[in-house]
Amino acid sequence: MSIIYKRNTEKLNILLKQERSLFHLKDLRLLWNINNPATLRRTVSRYVKKGALIPIYRGFYSVLPIGKIDPLDLGASAFHVFCYVSTETVLVQAGIIFQEIYAYTYCSSQTKTIQIGENTYKSRQLKDKCLYNPAGIIDQPNYKIASTERAVADMLYFSPKYYFDSHNLIDWKKVKAIQKEVGYI
Repeated sequence: MSIIYKRNTEKLNILLKQERSLFHLKDLRLLWNINNPATLRRTVSRYVKKGALIPIYRGFYSVLPIGKIDPLDLGASAFHVFCYVSTETVLVQAGIIFQEIYAYTYCSSQTKTIQIGENTYKSRQLKDKCLYNPAGIIDQPNYKIASTERAVADMLYFSPKYYFDSHNLIDWKKVKAIQKEVGYI
């Protein structure tokens, strides 16, 4: 077995041993311990040509086809900043709003919209003191998601007169407690 083949196999094994399937260029640099940008680009290019890495957009790659990735995980990784799923996405899942939504919605430190394949991901900007407050945030394996009450509190922060279709499904005491703890009121 040649030395080059062995090194390439080691790099692929490092990727496949990860619990996640999405990687930014900086992640690959750290995982493979490649400091030279030209070497890193060449290595990534080789893995893309072999089909071991699938480009999602410039500098963002997957080891799985996009269709096999949880869309909520894909959005959280695509923003590449601390974020959590919230507002319309959570409220539709909870049956609190009925309208069809056309984007997965997040809260983060930036306002941004990203299109990946057929999916749209929207992030609304929150102040750091609110964003990093863990009240009502649930950890999933590869992303964070707001509880129903946190999503309601977030929505009311962004749109104080927002109309909720199933008003009676909301635990308003919990919403008020989260609003106070996060600093919305």
